[in-house]
Amino acid sequence: MTAPIATPWLSSQADTDPRSATGAPLRWGIIATGGIAKSVAQDLILLADAELHAVSSRGQATADAFAAAYGVGKAYGDHDGVHGYQRLLADDAVDVVYVATPHAQHHEIVLAALQAGKHVLCEKAFTINAREAAELIEAARSRNLFLMEAVWSRFLPGMQRAFEIAASGELGDIHWVTADLGFPAPYSPTARLWARQDGGGALLDLTVYPLLWALGTLGFPQTVSATGHVNDDGVDAQNALTLGYHHGAQVQLTSSLLAHGPRTATVAGSRGFLQSAGSINNPRELTVATGWDERRTETFDVVGKGYTYELREVTRCIQQGIAESPVMPLEDSLNTMRLFDGVRAQLGVSYPNDRHR
Repeated sequence: MTAPIATPWLSSQADTDPRSATGAPLRWGIIATGGIAKSVAQDLILLADAELHAVSSRGQATADAFAAAYGVGKAYGDHDGVHGYQRLLADDAVDVVYVATPHAQHHEIVLAALQAGKHVLCEKAFTINAREAAELIEAARSRNLFLMEAVWSRFLPGMQRAFEIAASGELGDIHWVTADLGFPAPYSPTARLWARQDGGGALLDLTVYPLLWALGTLGFPQTVSATGHVNDDGVDAQNALTLGYHHGAQVQLTSSLLAHGPRTATVAGSRGFLQSAGSINNPRELTVATGWDERRTETFDVVGKGYTYELREVTRCIQQGIAESPVMPLEDSLNTMRLFDGVRAQLGVSYPNDRHR
């Protein structure tokens, strides 16, 4: 029999419009101004109870341009030796911050935000390693502040429906799962995806999405076997993981910065299977097969770019005084970083942050 999943993956908000207000407005600060910050800002604007109060960047001109583009009230750049994010965190009007910097900066900035009394949504990967993750979790819990890793896919309608089907028993006992995500990323040793000092590589940037399909249907594994290609800079350009479970289920996951892939996931059980269409981090279609002949297709639309769902969860929790999302608990983020630490040990990948400061 398939072992039960240990965490509550299904959201009670899955069938509601994420734009609808769930309480008093929150004033958001956005730290960093890259592509993901721009996408999240566009979706924050859609929430009836969200105010884009502040943004920070190293350059004042960059912060000003972002503020003008997205209607942000205040813009903070580096000034007189004080980082822009530090100036933002000193703004008493900011209720919650979204951290969109490269992975290697998450620990420092999130810790500073918590020490400043701010609630935090931190982009994935949560940190560089499990040690950093544990420190942030302890800091948030000791201050009773909300903290969540921004695994946006976990809240999407298509992903929530896939988890619901797997948990319903319609597919029978789940015996194997496969998922892949890849694209050829132009190489540059200073680009975020490739820079070792930033935590670059396929594992921390991509593998969270294939892994999501395993965790949401089978839970965390008992064994992990990893192979991959590590480039001359010490960054994993591609990896393949095999996860094993005590009840006999197996999972194969592939992540690549070298090659295009179908970006699909399959969840196979004793009575049938489901397969995703559209990229696995935002599935727009699920095919569900039972027995030999019966098949149906379910399709899904998303509000905005799809970040609205995780933003609604953060907002709802803070408004209700909930310090940790029941759908994206901190223990899952910590266990994911532990899993990734084990994978990196097998691949021979280390980062500057691994040296304890």
